Amino acid sequence: MSAIVAEGLTKHFGEVRAVNGIDIEIARGAIFGFLGANGSGKTTTIRMLTTLLKPTAGSARVEGLDIVAEARAVRRRIGVALQEAGLDDLQTGRELLTLQGRLFGMPGAQVRRRVRDLLEIVDLAGAADRAVGGYSGGMKRRLDLAAALIHWPSVLFLDEPTTGLDPASREAVWRYVNQLCAEDGITVFLTTQYLEEADRLAHDLAIIDEGRVIARGSPADLKATIGTDVVTVRVGGPAEALDRAAEAAAAVPAVERVQRADGAAVVYVPNGARAVARIVLALDEAGVEVGDVSIAQPSLDDVFLQATGRHLRAGEMPADGGAA
Repeated sequence: MSAIVAEGLTKHFGEVRAVNGIDIEIARGAIFGFLGANGSGKTTTIRMLTTLLKPTAGSARVEGLDIVAEARAVRRRIGVALQEAGLDDLQTGRELLTLQGRLFGMPGAQVRRRVRDLLEIVDLAGAADRAVGGYSGGMKRRLDLAAALIHWPSVLFLDEPTTGLDPASREAVWRYVNQLCAEDGITVFLTTQYLEEADRLAHDLAIIDEGRVIARGSPADLKATIGTDVVTVRVGGPAEALDRAAEAAAAVPAVERVQRADGAAVVYVPNGARAVARIVLALDEAGVEVGDVSIAQPSLDDVFLQATGRHLRAGEMPADGGAA
């Protein structure tokens, strides 16, 4: 039995079609990545799967349980850490986790052991008896993750778990997520707008845009669909120069296709290093002012660009963020 199955899952808010017929099946023990820009439908999907929103149409089952008809049973089997951590700043970390365990009906001795273990796992044992209001952003994220795990869920939903975190805190969260999957067999449903996060963590990946899944597969398989190197040429001069650049590049031998994106001609060619000189020469002969030129292996952003005609700019990993 799969951990999560959704068929035609749909959510409309009036005239807005936030999620528009999603079909997904996720294997047990996998890290499933849901990659898309802000407003693409990621959070609405996760809110339906965690029983916080009722679908407009379609159906979904989590651990074999219907998310509408058996919502209470679903909630007993899942852990959820949403974008906005629901933490009480006046409680200590230990108090917050203890309360969470008692709300799940766990006996006192079991709660104490579980809280102690989780505080060690997320590296908060030294701060366990400090008020949460004094925690940094990274510490709050790790505490929220521990709270989602208090009752040994079999499926963990993480909605944008590293937004706003600095690089060290992001690495810590990634390490915990991998550990949960590898050592405890937990299925993880991860929404993210960060290309690197999806590439690093996901065993299986769906790219969502405007409420629809537009690509599905492992990160490696999705990048392999590009099948070429990617040469990006930034173009100066008037707007029509980009059209001339794309036309000139497309005429270069071996070039498979050219896309226009953000003031650049994105050229797909089997051997980028060999072709780049010919591409630049062709643009120069067409009277196009050539700016920066880069050669790269295909990325998930190239997959997104191929499917939508635009870059996933909202998904660039920031160089810095909140404090650890």
